[in-house]
Amino acid sequence: MLDIRQLQYFVAVAEEEHVGRAAERLHISQSPLSRQIAQLEEKLGLTLFERSLQRIRLTRDGRTFLTETRAFLVHATRLEAMARRLGRGDEGGLCIGYIDNAMHAGVLPDGLRTLRAERPQVHVALYNLHSAEQVEGLRQRSLDIALLCEPPAPDDADLDCALVRSEPMLLALPDAHPLAALAMLAPADLAAQDWILVRHKETALQHDNFIAECARAGFTPRVRMEATEPMTALGLVGAGLGIAMVQQGLRHQAPPGVVLRELPWFSYRTPLWVAWHRINLRPLVADFRAMLLAGASAAVMQEARMTPSMTSSMTPPTTPQR
Repeated sequence: MLDIRQLQYFVAVAEEEHVGRAAERLHISQSPLSRQIAQLEEKLGLTLFERSLQRIRLTRDGRTFLTETRAFLVHATRLEAMARRLGRGDEGGLCIGYIDNAMHAGVLPDGLRTLRAERPQVHVALYNLHSAEQVEGLRQRSLDIALLCEPPAPDDADLDCALVRSEPMLLALPDAHPLAALAMLAPADLAAQDWILVRHKETALQHDNFIAECARAGFTPRVRMEATEPMTALGLVGAGLGIAMVQQGLRHQAPPGVVLRELPWFSYRTPLWVAWHRINLRPLVADFRAMLLAGASAAVMQEARMTPSMTSSMTPPTTPQR
């Protein structure tokens, strides 16, 4: 194995063509420098210099070796600098798993925007996976971060997690629907309606929890159609085929013909968790996790400040009837 220090000594002697001047440049004495060059030649089995009393010159093989040595040392310097940046979390890659709601809620796009602004050299790979697949990816270390709807078990020995968002639901109505003109909506108003149910592909538990919460609120949805994701449900609502509930993160994505209304008495929420492996040696992963949590916290505070105006914009009855 070549000694990088010996290669650095070789380059200095080759450029100075004088052992004494090279020794002064390297801040070492002349004799140890001569020994290092001799040891390098012996290790290589190659004569690098032609020596005389006045000066020392490269052989033809020495000139070829000098060109390659310079390139090698430049690469070694770059490699060391990259390693230091990786250690600080400034560069490298992130493998992120996510569910659709992480996009709808803006959590993942906002986090990636912050990451790109602060660390533009980081390479990001995104994987749209079910929560169970993401958990397995974290265990296998094929994912660095997971954004999922169900957290790992509290006593999980390998994984840790934090709640990022807990979004309330909004009622989606066709703009011509009679309920869209009411100032306030009660559970009884929703009982006799045709519903488009969003049956999440993630887990049947979400569906069961939603139906149970509807029953606790005082109504049972009369399901006429089902959709596997909320944007499809909104499209069906816009076509006048029924009403639906979607998470608040979709309030800016409703298609024409759809009115979104808040239901303060409906307590069901859509959770979004961030999970990671407990054993992590890369600061970048912890830093991005902190970005997600900070961004989500800021978004919640902003939504709280905007609540009055947002409520009025989503409740546009013409003539109150109740």
